[in-house]
Amino acid sequence: MIEMQKMVELAKQIAGIIEEYKHARVISHNDADGISSAAIICQALLRKGIPYHLTIVGRLDDSVAELVNETASDGDVVIFCDMGSGQPEIIEKVENDVIVIDHHKPVGDSPAKAMINPHMAGIDGAVHLCAATTTYLVAKSLNEENVDLAGLAIAGAVGDKQLFETANRIILNEAVEAGVVSVKKGLKVGSGDIADILENTPEPYLDITGDREKIDTFLEMLDISGDIDSLSAEQLQKLTSTIALKLTKNASPEAIEAAIGDVYILNKEVVRNVYDLVAIMNTCGKQEVPGLAVALCMKDDSTLEEAQEITLKSQKAIIADIKKAEEMLKKAKNIYYLSGKDLESTGMVASTIIRYVHPDMPFIAVNEVEGIIKISGRGTRELVARGLDLAYALRTAASSVGGDGGGHSIASGASIPLDRTEDFISLVDDIVGEQLN
Repeated sequence: MIEMQKMVELAKQIAGIIEEYKHARVISHNDADGISSAAIICQALLRKGIPYHLTIVGRLDDSVAELVNETASDGDVVIFCDMGSGQPEIIEKVENDVIVIDHHKPVGDSPAKAMINPHMAGIDGAVHLCAATTTYLVAKSLNEENVDLAGLAIAGAVGDKQLFETANRIILNEAVEAGVVSVKKGLKVGSGDIADILENTPEPYLDITGDREKIDTFLEMLDISGDIDSLSAEQLQKLTSTIALKLTKNASPEAIEAAIGDVYILNKEVVRNVYDLVAIMNTCGKQEVPGLAVALCMKDDSTLEEAQEITLKSQKAIIADIKKAEEMLKKAKNIYYLSGKDLESTGMVASTIIRYVHPDMPFIAVNEVEGIIKISGRGTRELVARGLDLAYALRTAASSVGGDGGGHSIASGASIPLDRTEDFISLVDDIVGEQLN
C-alpha cells in the first residue's frame, strides 16, 4: 500500500526530529484516541530517555497555547497529539518548536516544524487512520520494539469508530502477528456478567438497554446467563443473532456492524478487553480525571478500581440521558437536534441517536455546560457518501455566530456563545441541506 509507505516515511522523519531534543512537552485530546496517543508517545519517549510533561485537554484554543508557553522550557519540543491540524492560528502562537501528530483534516499551511497526518499521504483520517495509529507509526520509527504499544493504537481506532480496512488493518495484522492483540468473534462489548453489560452499556443501544426487568425476561427467553466470556459458541451465536434482529428494526447498517463482529483482546494492557478500555478512557477524559486512564495505559493498575467505578456511574448517566434525549428530539428540515443542559456526554448521545434511533438525517446535540454551549454533531457513512461534511457545517455555522468548531465529516464538535443556539441550528440545517441535496 503506497499510502502507508508514505506514512512510514513521514513517521521516520518525525522520529528523527524528536530524537534531536532532550525534553518534550506533550499535549493531547481528552477522548480515547487522544489518551491512547498520549500513552503511546510518552512510553516511546521514556524508552528513548527523553523526559516529558503531559497535559490532556478538551479542546485546542488560545488558553492551551498560553499554557504551553508558560510551562515549556527553552529547547523543549512541543508535541500535539490528536489536535493541531485544523488550528494553524493557535499552533502559530506556541513559541517552541512544534510537532503535530494528528488525523483531522488539515486547514491552511501548518506553522509547525513538522506534521504527520494521514491526509498528507492520501488516507482518510476520519475512517482509516486515527491519531493513535498514526502516533504508533512514530513510536515504531523511534524503536521497532514499540510494537508492544500496538494494542493502544487499536484502542484509539475503536474509540474513534474507525474501520479496520486498509491502513488500520495493516497495524492490526502486525499487532496480531506479534501476539500483542488477539481477535475473537462476538458482541462488541466489554467483559463481565451479560445482564450487567446489557443494563449498563450504551452501545449497542437496544429497546431493553437500562431496563433490568426487560433484560432478565430477554435472557430467560434465550436461556442465557453468566459471564459473557464463559458463554458457549452456540449461546453466543444465539445472543448475537437475536440482538442483530432487534437492531434491524431502526438501526443503521453500520450500527449492526459496530455491535457484532471482531472483539479485540489487548494482551499487553492492564485492561484487556478493548471496549472496556475505550469506555474508561472516554469517561476519565470527560470527567476531567484523564490521569487515571493515562496511568492505566502506562501499565499502572493501581487506578483500575477507581476508573471502573467512575465509568460505570457515567455509563448509567449516559443511558439516562439517551432516554431523555429521545423525548427531547426536534426535527428541522435536514437534521434532528436537541437542546439540553448538563448532559453527561453529548458525543455519546449523538452517536447513539444517529446509529440506533434516527439514522436517516444528521443529528446535532446542543449542551449547556458551565455557561458554554457545547455541540456534538454526528452522521453516518451513508450520509457522508451523499455529501455530508459536518466539520465544514459546524465550523462555518459556529464561526458565523462567534464560536468555533471542526472535526471530521462524520463526527464534529463546536462551541458557541450562550444566546446563539437558534441561529446556529438554523445555519447548520441550511448548510447540511445544501450538502445533501
